[in-house]
Amino acid sequence: MTQRPRCPACLRPPRACICRWTAAVPHRTEVLILQHPLEVHQAKGTARLLHLCLPHSRVVVGEQFDATVLQHWLTAPFTAHHAPEPPRQTLLLYPESAHDAALGLATPPPLNPALLQTPERLRLVVLDGTWRKSRKMLHLNPLLQQLPRLPLRALPVSRYRVRIARQPHQLSTLEATCAALAQLEGSADAFAPLLSALDGFVAQQAAWQGR
Repeated sequence: MTQRPRCPACLRPPRACICRWTAAVPHRTEVLILQHPLEVHQAKGTARLLHLCLPHSRVVVGEQFDATVLQHWLTAPFTAHHAPEPPRQTLLLYPESAHDAALGLATPPPLNPALLQTPERLRLVVLDGTWRKSRKMLHLNPLLQQLPRLPLRALPVSRYRVRIARQPHQLSTLEATCAALAQLEGSADAFAPLLSALDGFVAQQAAWQGR
């Protein structure tokens, strides 16, 4: 069967293209998005929109990664530089839970507050998937369990009304990353364009659902 054409940027069919909502948002903290394979063509997913809005971001698709390959994604520079750069400090955007041990997850190392003083030296790792999928990704990849976790403070109310969340505090991938970057870089206003992009995307998805 002939595969229907897709936009090379957002990977969606032309009539569902979301590129009109994208806007390059300056940021100092690098973002590595580890995307579950079942999310790649999920129409309601926000990871691709997030990536297209963040110049210093990378998307890698997979559920269980080879340890050597994952170590490369966690530590290697995103781009080639003429002068060597010191390695970035890597943080995992994932809440700590009292149930981690019962789920067979290692206790993450404590987050050194001093790291948060230099957001330009950080790389934030984001798991894109449902809670069940992201928890499985964490379980299958011990290297991720060894990363200090970034807890979000003062969670915003979700604007993502096109996909049902099981808990009120659960946010879309874009919203959670936006909140984390605002927290790390000390400016919510700087990342307002991300939320504006989400609003346009959500309106488009809601219109499709209405049809």
